[in-house]
Formats: sequence, structure tokens, C-alpha cells
Amino acid sequence: MPSHLNVPNGTGPTSIGASSFTLVGSNLPGKEVDNSVFSFSDLEGKDPTEQLEALNTQLALERRIKEGAENFLNMQLDNSLRLQVESELSMAKNKIEVITKRIETRKWPATNGMISHKRKPLQGSGTPTNTRSMKDGDDKSGDDLRTALYNASSYIKALDSLSHSGALSLSTSPYSGVIPTNSTEIDLMTKFIGILRRNLRVRYELNILDVIQAVVSFLGDKHSKQCRATAYRLIRHALVDSESVKRIGRTLDWYIVKSLNRDNKHTVEKEQVLKLVRTLIEIGTVRRESPAVGGTGVVPLAEPVMRALIAIAEQPEDPFRPICIQTLTEMLLIDIDLVSRTGGILFLLHVLGEGPVEITPILAAAFLHIIDSPGTRAYLRVGVDLEMALSAVTDAYGKGSDHADRMRGCTKVIQLMLRTWSGLMYFCMDDMRAIRSLIDTLRIPSLETREIILDMFFDLLNIKSPEWYQTFIDGRRLTMYRKGGDTSEIRLESDSNDRGQQTLRLTDQYLALLVLVLTHAGLSDALISMLGESTIGSNLSRKATLLMAEVLQMANRVLPLSVAAKIQAIPGLFNMATDYGEGEHRIVGTSAMSAIDSFNRNRARLQPSAVKNNNRPRANSVEDAVRRGQRHVEQVKLKMSMQMDDRTFQACLLETQVMLTKDYTKWNFDTLQELIEGPLLNPKRMEEAIKVSRFIRRLMSFFHPFSHRFSDMPRSKTNSRWVRLGCSLLTTLMASSDGVRYLAMEDQFLAQIVKSFAQLDPFNGVPDSDPVFSKKRVADTLTYGYLEMLGTLSKYKEGIELLEKFKVFTAFYHLSELRSREDLIKGIIENLDYNIDGHPRIVLSKALTSSYKHIRLYATQHLGELIRGLASANAWTLRLLLTQLYDPAPEVCELAVHFLEEACETKDILQLVVEMQPTMDHLGEIGHPLLLKFMSTPMGFRYLYDAGYIDREMDMWFNERNIYYVVQVEVFLAKVFHSIGDEDEDILAFDGTVPPHFYGEMAKTEPGRQILQEKGHFAEFSQFIRQHSHESEDTELIMKLKSILWAVGNVGATEGGLPFLEEEEIIPAVLEIAEKSPIPSIRGTCFFVLGLVSSTSQGAEILDDYHWEATLSPLGMPTGLCIPVNFEAFTSIPTWTQNTPDKNESRLTPPSADTEIEVLTAIQNLSNAVIANAASRSLARMKARPEYRAIFSSPKMFYRALHTISTRRYRLPVRRYIIDLFNLELNPDLVLALSEFAESLKAHDSYKISKTDANRLSMFPRPRRAPESDDDDDELDAPIVPAASEGQPAISLQPISRIIGFAV
Repeated sequence: MPSHLNVPNGTGPTSIGASSFTLVGSNLPGKEVDNSVFSFSDLEGKDPTEQLEALNTQLALERRIKEGAENFLNMQLDNSLRLQVESELSMAKNKIEVITKRIETRKWPATNGMISHKRKPLQGSGTPTNTRSMKDGDDKSGDDLRTALYNASSYIKALDSLSHSGALSLSTSPYSGVIPTNSTEIDLMTKFIGILRRNLRVRYELNILDVIQAVVSFLGDKHSKQCRATAYRLIRHALVDSESVKRIGRTLDWYIVKSLNRDNKHTVEKEQVLKLVRTLIEIGTVRRESPAVGGTGVVPLAEPVMRALIAIAEQPEDPFRPICIQTLTEMLLIDIDLVSRTGGILFLLHVLGEGPVEITPILAAAFLHIIDSPGTRAYLRVGVDLEMALSAVTDAYGKGSDHADRMRGCTKVIQLMLRTWSGLMYFCMDDMRAIRSLIDTLRIPSLETREIILDMFFDLLNIKSPEWYQTFIDGRRLTMYRKGGDTSEIRLESDSNDRGQQTLRLTDQYLALLVLVLTHAGLSDALISMLGESTIGSNLSRKATLLMAEVLQMANRVLPLSVAAKIQAIPGLFNMATDYGEGEHRIVGTSAMSAIDSFNRNRARLQPSAVKNNNRPRANSVEDAVRRGQRHVEQVKLKMSMQMDDRTFQACLLETQVMLTKDYTKWNFDTLQELIEGPLLNPKRMEEAIKVSRFIRRLMSFFHPFSHRFSDMPRSKTNSRWVRLGCSLLTTLMASSDGVRYLAMEDQFLAQIVKSFAQLDPFNGVPDSDPVFSKKRVADTLTYGYLEMLGTLSKYKEGIELLEKFKVFTAFYHLSELRSREDLIKGIIENLDYNIDGHPRIVLSKALTSSYKHIRLYATQHLGELIRGLASANAWTLRLLLTQLYDPAPEVCELAVHFLEEACETKDILQLVVEMQPTMDHLGEIGHPLLLKFMSTPMGFRYLYDAGYIDREMDMWFNERNIYYVVQVEVFLAKVFHSIGDEDEDILAFDGTVPPHFYGEMAKTEPGRQILQEKGHFAEFSQFIRQHSHESEDTELIMKLKSILWAVGNVGATEGGLPFLEEEEIIPAVLEIAEKSPIPSIRGTCFFVLGLVSSTSQGAEILDDYHWEATLSPLGMPTGLCIPVNFEAFTSIPTWTQNTPDKNESRLTPPSADTEIEVLTAIQNLSNAVIANAASRSLARMKARPEYRAIFSSPKMFYRALHTISTRRYRLPVRRYIIDLFNLELNPDLVLALSEFAESLKAHDSYKISKTDANRLSMFPRPRRAPESDDDDDELDAPIVPAASEGQPAISLQPISRIIGFAV
């Protein structure tokens, strides 16, 4: 060993921490060193090895100077000497920086960049001299595995050396109270983390125990919080799988507990330790052998860590409370046994009831998942635990309006829970007691926040609130609302309501059951009681009336007639209306019935979406008379205007002012419009206007682009009437041969438009500086109107000939190649008429195949809208749309598939598309819905069968796509139910009905049913249903059972598929699952499946025999909704006995010394809120007395205290107080001692505490031996309790009854 690397072992001040010198150079810029003894110029001309040796010698010297100066500063020095020492310290640091940098620059050129594996770092001496592997430059992503692994190993050895040397120096230092900054350790660990992040394979090559051994000492109390945080972060990045977590074992538990108990000054440390805990959960969780009991996995967290997490989650002001609650919620879904054993369930239930409201929906969803499985819901108390979610509503009486915000948050959670099968069936237990308690809150007259509860029922039943609802609630007459007003707003509202109603059609069956449950729980009676509170009515009572009317309307729509009739009878309201003995009752009853009747009568007028819209106006509609009268007036006016005499016609021409002035602002627009749309339609008047009066010439010159009159008018809503006038003028010209001839021969209108287009064509010479169709002019002026006028011409055969003559279409073709003028291209596509075969269709086809994706997208969108507006199938549009299926852009393909799928809802269009036999194998997932539609026709099925699609897809659906279908439907239902008031694009991806299923589409055709029979898949489905009908443990089998149930239901939803169900006699098996399955979600699946079966008349009859009644339309056709007659049997799940988990609590042998017993008893009493203050004062006095001081420095008693807070519930400040009582520094030696005490103090299973020990270990204070304090101390002590007699049972430390969680 070179002499310059030997670290002197002295006993003086300069030897303190002598081995803790810097490992790698700082990144700070070096400063010039002024040293008369050593100079860098002396190194010139020397061998590189000699240079390195000299630099290392000087570096060791400067480090000793630095450490000596630091130790001197810890002493009591006068000011002058302190300033001198600080100056020497600053100079030494600068020299160390410069020398270290020079070493790094000299070392590696001498070795030609080769990594030396021969020189090993010296164990116990500090840093290895070979520090090249620890430079940032080597940790870049370009490193190969060998280099990165070598660097990581070097860091581990360096950290291990530091941990040993640091422990030695601090243990021998008389100034151990000084906490170092640990900048060296932090720098090393940070660079080590960089390697692990950039080279993931290194994590798998390293031994996790070596990493833990190297950094565990940096988790101790003697190191800074930044050092501990970096160590936790390093351990987190070193973990790779459950095996690495398992190898760590319980090494870190006490460090984690101590870090979690620290105050908010240590947020950086707590953040990293929480990230580590979450990583341990994510990586270390292993699948449980029996998932039915205790959850699906086993979380590798010990009870002490769990208690520490729960303590943080309970602390309201702790910044890490939300993430701890979320972590506990995630663990609840994985390992409910662990959470229950440590008291987490009761805490999470408390959060569910009390808030914060931001996290309660997540908690509610977690508990609903727990309820869905019999193995996990056994950890909850029936009728007690989950009902905490309702407490903000059921306990609202007397809380005032300030409680409203919390109630609103609670109602959101209630809606979420009642919109799932688990929540609905749980709350239906015990004769719907929980739901009845919710509804009964409406009966409390003094409750100011009842409107919030009414709003909850509106949202729960998915009742939309149009604008006119507020008119009803305010007590104004609905007959005057929007009377004679604008109908466009009504139509817009109607369209949006239609869209919403169509979206939620899949959920109508669930809403039907929900209406049935709520009415049986007394909703109608509660609303009637609200009406009876006042005879004059109020906004609240009218809102209750509105809710009742909506419930009656919904019952009529979604429930079978026999069930709906009982609800619509509303006997309570009729009894009030006919109560002649009590006048107020009669007034309230008749008023409510009148309001409901008014609501129903005006509903059709105010909400046309209640009746399905038709393109053809109904002959018996209320507006028919007005419509007929308006048409008659228009026809009479047109007839009279066309029969106008010459004098009147000339007077009209002069009245327009067109003949008198070119200033369009002085023209009489109304007379001009009437003239164009009336008399000029007469060919004789048109000829006169062209040849005699030159009226048309003067008017057309106004529209010429180069006249800059019409084309320069600003674009506004008022000026847009001139565009309509121009279109009307061209329409009138096209109505007569003279008008067509005038446009072709005499007028320059079309010629100037073509020249204006040519200004944009780069092939026509130098472009004009300000073209007519510039982007700015099209956007800001009426120039855009020329496109509408050209579109008007394209509606007529003569107009198309004119456009061809003037080469307008040629200009269109040139414009379609302009990348920057998509505004013109879109305007052309939008305004052209495509009814006549010719150039317009070619223009559209060219746009559909444009080289620019955004043009193709817009053209495809417009084509889809054209197809949507056509009354019948049109081959040319479908052929163009099929061409878009082969577009290179997936967005265009997806849009084309969407419109094609929508068009194929019509059988004629579907047949036409199938005859074209498009190839869609290249579309992948996008084309599956369309191919499934093809399967529903015999021709399409044969085409797909010949292409091999049927056999391939059948195997895929049998093996995996069935499962995907279940996930798709359940996600859709969840999004629809949980997106209250929000429209989601994913929701609208469905058409509102049950999405198409492969087996359901197969059953629609005879060839499909034949193949289904030959394959034998349905028989296998039936066998699986019978075999696993009551499965409640295996989640994979449960998911497969759901998928098969959906397949069976879709087959049974067709007339041809129902015989499959009858042949296998599978309907009784499905009914048995629906009524007896222990899993609510499977029951719900059966509920939807039976609704599918009831969608055929024969299926509805079969289910009627089993007391499931189908909802029929007014014409007697099944609607696909089905309700059990005895719905109580379907909605109630069997009760259960609460599962008390085994606490696996390791008992400790009792302490022998009385002083230890007194301290331990006081610590235990801190968990009791009643006597906690007295216990804390007792502990403070004990710690101040000499005879107790040894106890608070004893690792053995420290372990007993840690064991106590790890097995009981203590608040976070109390836990912190208990740990701070002990004058012990957490380090590896102490952790090792705690591990030894865990074994030595552990009581065997056969150990039984004696009566004497039981008396001594009572939770109450023992009798005092002698008064040792003043009166004040005696007063603070707990009362003296005599020892238990021989015949009396002693009060033990452990409670007799086991309690899950903690006592409130």
C-alpha cells in the first residue's frame, strides 16, 4: 500500500472522522490554489503514475487539514481564532476540489480509457482510488451492461466502506452529537440511482442484500433527512420482483416505522418512505392460494408498518394523508385480511362517511368490490359498516344549511353505490332498511336540505332536467311557456334528448328495477307526505310533484303493465283528494293531481323527444292546421305575383331602385326578393327583365367578383341575406331558357369567377397580390357566397352544363391540389349538389382521394352525412364510402366504418353493401362491428364463410373475445352510470343497445345456426353454466361464466336462436343463478341476459311461466325489458356471519421490574382517550426521576414500547411522543438488538399468564408504594386500585372480545 493512502490513526482532534474523506470530485468549478509548498507546475515532465502519486499525497494532506479545522470549529474558540480556522477550512476545501479534478483528468489518459479491474477499493479505509467508475460521464445510457454493472458494484463497495468507517468514527468521537451533512453519501447514492434507472438489467444482476447492507446504516438517526430519503429511494429502485422483497424480510420495518412517525419537517424523507412502501406493495404482493378468503393476494407489509400508515391516514393535517388513504384502499382490494387485522377497515369506513369528499367515490367503489365476493364481504358487519356512507344524509336533521356541501358529496356516493349490483343488493337486505332510511328523510318537514335529496333521486333515475322544469317548479303555467315561440330551440333540445335517451337504452332494464325498489321502499308515500305539508304549495313541494310525475312516466315506459299499474294508482294521493272530512288534504290532493295532469299534457309539446321524431310531419299534429294555413297563403301569393300585369311589374322594378342607382344600400331588398321569387319565375317577365329593362344585367353586375361590390361586403349575419338573394336569383334564371341563355352568352358572372380562381393557380403565371378568393377575403367578406351560388347551379342539369362550359370544374380540380386552401376545398365539397351524375361526384371523389389527410377526413365526413340524409339506398355513395375503407390513414378508415355501420342499420343498404363484397381483413379491430352486421344476412354470412372469416372468428370468440365482450359491456355500463351529467365519447361509441355479439349474429341466419350446431359450442356453454353456476372464489371462472351467459343471452335474443336454449333447457339454470348466486354481479349479468331472452315473443312467454314478466310496447311487442315478479328474492343476498381475522399477535412475556411495569402500563394507557393525559404526565414525571432513567435508555423496554404501538391504535402525535421518550438512536446495532428481543421476549403458545402477573399488568395504575411526589403529583396520578382478590378475575391487558379495527 502506498504510504500516501495510509490514514493516520491518532487520538487528537485531527483524527476525528479522518477516514470520511471525499470519494468523487465535486462538480463545482475549481479555484486556483495558492500553496508555496505544492504547485501543479512541479508535475510537468513527470511520469503520469508519479503525477497521480503526488496528487494523492497532497489530497490526503488537504483532507486531514480540512477535518482538523472542522473539529476545531466544534470547540469553544475566541472570535479571532475561529476566523483563522474558518479561513484555513475554506482554503483546504478549494484545494481538495482542484486536486480531485486534476486527479480525474490525469488518471484515465494514462490507462488509455481501459477500466482496470485489478485495483480494488480498500475495505474499511474509505474511498477506492479507482474512482473513474463513479463519474457521471460513465453513467450515461450508452454504457453497456458490463460497465454499468461494474460501476454499480463499485458504488456498493464504496457505500459499504463509508457505512463502516462512518460508524467507527462517530462511535469514537466525543462530538457525536453533531449530525453530518452526508453530502458524500448522498452524492454516491444519487449516482447509483442514476445507473439503476438507466440500466434496468443491472437491478436483476445485483444482490439486493448487498445493496441493503451497504445503505441500511444511512437510514439511522445520525444521518440527515436527505441522506435517509436518498437511501430509501435507492432501495426502491433496486427492487425488481417479489423474490427481492422476500429476501429483504423485516430488515427495514423499524426504520420505516420511525420515518413514518416523524413530523412534517421531514417531508422529503416521508415522501420517499411512502414511495418505498407502495413499491413493496406493488412488487412484493404474491397471489393467495385461496383467493376466496382474505383477498386475492398477500401484501408483504408487517403489522408495525401498517399501524404507522393508518396513523398518518388518521391525522387530518398531515400532507401525506390522502396518499395513505389511497394506499390503504388499494391494499383493501388485495389483502383485506391484513387491513382488517390492523384496524384499517373501520378507519376506511369512517373516511367513507366523514370525508374528505374527494376520495369517498374511490372508497365506495372499493367497498362495492368487497361486497361482490362472499369471501371478502364477510369482513364487514351486516347493516352497520357500509351504512356509514349514508350518514351525512340520514343524520342531517338539526345540522342546518352548513351541512349542505357534505350532503351533496354523500349523495354522489349513494348514487354510485345504488347504480351497481353490489350496492343495490346490499342495501336491499333486511327489508331495504337502508333505502327506507334515505327515503324517510324526505318526511322531516324541518329539514332544510331536502332539495338535495330530491336532486339525488332525479340523478339516480337519470331524469334529465330541461329548461321548462324550472317554470313548473316556480308555479307558472306550462301552457304559456314558449307559446308561439321559436321552435328551433325546442328541436335542438329534442335532438340532444334523443341522443341521451338512445345512449342509455342499455340501462333501461336496471332503471326499471331501481324504480321498482324505490317505490316499494316508500318513495311515493314520502313524496305525498311532502305535498301534505302546505296547502299553498312551495318550490320544494312542486319539485316533489315533478319527481312523482317523472317516476310515474318512467314506470309506464320501462315496467310491465301489471307492475306499473300498481305504482300509478298512487292510492295515498287519491285518498287525500277524496278526503272530504279534511279540507286541507283534499286541496293538496287535487292540486297535486292537477299538476301531474298538466305536466303530462304539456310534456308532448315541450319535450318532443318523448315521441319518436319522424321526418314526415304527422297529419294529426297540433301544428298541422297552422302549417296548412301557411302553405296556402304562400301558394296564393306566388300565384298572384306570377299573374302580375305589365304596369305593376314595371312599378316593382322601379321600386327596387336597381334601375336608378348602383348603391345597393338604397335598394329595396324586400321588394327585390319578392320580385325574384315571384314574377320573374314567369318566363315572359324574365325575358322582359333581360331584354327590355336590362334589370337582370344591372342586378347581375352587382354580383360580379371584379365589380367589388358584393364581393367586398363584410361577412355578417345581416349581410348574409345578399348571399341568399344571389342563390335565389340563379335559381330563378335556371327556371327559364332565357335566363340560362343569358348566363351562357351575355353575362360575365361565371367567366369572372373562373378568372378569380385562376388568380390562385400557380400554373397561371404570377399570382395576383390580392386575389378575390384569398383566405382573408373568404373569411371576412361575402366572397364565400360564390361557392353557395355555384352549388345552386349544380342542382340543375343546365347549371352543370354552364359550369362545364366555363371550365369551373377544371378550376375545382386545380384548387384541390392546393395544400394551403382547405377552406375553399371544404366550401366546394359542402355546397355542391351530387344528385345529378357528373362532375360534382368526380370532384367529391377527387377530394376523397386527396393527398392531404385533413381533406380526406372532411370529405369522408361530408359523404357520411350525405348518406345519412338519403331516404333510400344509393349505390354511388356507398361505393365511394367503401373506397375510403382502404385509405392509408386509420382515422379515415375508422370514420368510414362508423358511417357504414350506421348506414347498414337499414336492411336495403346492408344488402347493397354485401353485394359489393368489400374486403375488410386489413381493418383489424375497426372492421369487426361491420363484419358482424354482414353476418346477420344470409348473403353476407356466405361471403364471410367463403373468405374463412367465420371459422377464424369463431375460435377467437370461443377462446378470448367472449371475455373481452364482458369487459366492454361492463365498462360501458360503469361509464354511463358514473358520468352524471357528462357526455363521454366512449359512451357514445355504443348505439345504446346491447353491442353485437358474434354468436348472436350467427343465430340470425340459417347457415349460422347450422354451423353453431355442428361446432357444439352451445352445448359446451350449457355444460359450463351448470357446472360453475355457484362459483364464488375463482375470479377467472367467474369472468368466464359471465362471458358465456352473455353469449347464451345473445343467441336467445333471436327467433332462430331460442330453440338452442330450449333444447339444452338452460333457461331454468340461468334463473337459478339469478336468484341464488352469492355474487351480485353475476346475478346482474343474468338479469340482463334474461332481458335479451325476453326480446322475442316466444322468449317472453317462456319467462312468464317462470314468473319473470316482460315489458311490452303499446302494440304488444316485447321491448327487451324483463322484471321478476318476486323481485325481493332477486335483489336480496343472504346474510353472513362476520369474519373476525386471527390477529396472529405475538405475545410478550411480562416485565419483571415494577418500574418497567409502571412505564409500560402508562404507555398502554396512552391509547385510552379518557386517561391519556394523566398517562402522559405520569410518563413525563417518570422520565425525570433517576430510578426510571435506565428504563428510557433500555433497548429491551424500547422494543416493548414499539411492540405496544404496533399492536394497538395510537394517534400519530402519541406514537411520536412514545418513541421520543427513549434516549436511543436508531441504527443497525439497535435494530439487531430489537430483533433479538423479538425472539427472546416472545411468549410461547402454551404460555399462560399467572394471576399475580395479571394483577400487576392491569391497565390501571398499580398501588403506590410510598408517596414520592408532592400533592400536585398525587392529584395527577390515577386513583389507587386495590389488588384483585383471589376469587375475582383480574383485568388483563387484552380485551375479552376481539374488535376489528379500533374503537371509536
